[in-house]
Amino acid sequence: MSNLDEVRRAALPLTGPGDLGPLLERVGEARFVLIGEASHGTHEFYAWRAELTRRLIAEKGFGFVAVEGDWPDCERVNQAVTTDTDPYDALYGFARWPTFMWANEEVVNFCRWLRRWNAERPPGERCAFHGLDVYSLWDSLRAVRRYAAAHLPEQMDSVMEALYCFESYGHDPQQYGLAARLVPGACEDEVVNLLASVGGGEFGVRQNAEVVAGAERYYRAMVRGGPDSWNIRDAHMADTLDRLAEHHGAKGVVWAHNTHVGDARATDMAAAGMTNLGQIARERHREDVVLVGFGSHRGTVVAGDRWGAQHHVMRVPPARPASLEAFLHEALGGTGPGRDALFLVPPPGLRADWYDEPMGHRAIGVVYHPERERWGNYVPTVVGRRYDAFLWLDETRAVHPLHGEPWGDVEPETYPTAM
Repeated sequence: MSNLDEVRRAALPLTGPGDLGPLLERVGEARFVLIGEASHGTHEFYAWRAELTRRLIAEKGFGFVAVEGDWPDCERVNQAVTTDTDPYDALYGFARWPTFMWANEEVVNFCRWLRRWNAERPPGERCAFHGLDVYSLWDSLRAVRRYAAAHLPEQMDSVMEALYCFESYGHDPQQYGLAARLVPGACEDEVVNLLASVGGGEFGVRQNAEVVAGAERYYRAMVRGGPDSWNIRDAHMADTLDRLAEHHGAKGVVWAHNTHVGDARATDMAAAGMTNLGQIARERHREDVVLVGFGSHRGTVVAGDRWGAQHHVMRVPPARPASLEAFLHEALGGTGPGRDALFLVPPPGLRADWYDEPMGHRAIGVVYHPERERWGNYVPTVVGRRYDAFLWLDETRAVHPLHGEPWGDVEPETYPTAM
């Protein structure tokens, strides 16, 4: 039997939420389900991820959703979905570029559903919504300062020392804020003291302090160069995920890009000295983790043509030859019936050869240049080792942003070199 025949035999139909049943069976009693996306600007990735998450919450008892977003912004969303407030305003208020990642109609629809779900349950049984990322240095510092002023006045000196230390380096968006100016070790002592001073505070305040600590390490690593800044960021997300699971005493769903969710050891990231959230979660929690990836052949996407630029809809060309996307497109008949599919990865020794063959796997970031598809935008991947399940959507459309990008500070982000 050819590899193409093996793909057709393994492909499960994916036409509606009911088709996700086999994936829920695969999840079983796992504590963490990490759900990816092949771009930050594709409607179908957000919509299917939301459908899967609804079923995980309703049928499997998952108690929080943690996303590749900033802690303070997502806390405003959390307040909305766990109380009697429309989450639209909280999502519309996302101001750090790229806003379209979370300020879009697809996320609004999910969060409104989550609010309705929570409204039927007592406070202790409601599903939370949190941010995992490390970029909210300034907002997190100010949140800690406000809390300390109201509840920990004896710790204000430590808090203000950290604030003054960072502010001494300026916040110049033309120089990518702190990253271009911070010297190694510059605010390290102040951050250690800050963490110690709020150790007995509320969970959200402690997490804001952890964000400050993670941001300080992240920016110092950016000055040095190399893979460390990426690794620090993903380790921070993994640590935050563990803290959330302990805090809520619940199982968690993660929403992040495939490059964070899929196990880095099954890509060329490992050779570059990079790890990621999916790899760390597997190493820490083993069979309690299910990693779910996405892919598509062509369509449209929202992205910017440079960091901080106004986003717009771009055409995604057909996948380049010999890629995972081209292979699945050919195997499943392109635009014919049954083109979308769900794949559950069988165990080693019980699966077809194509699961373990390295192929380029498209990864579109918030900055995208379709004309560079011939040599960029693909991560060499062994799909059967990178994910536990894979959702294939042959043709996809752009997400629907709530607004254009506001003028303001732009913070840098690191990506795997293959992207």
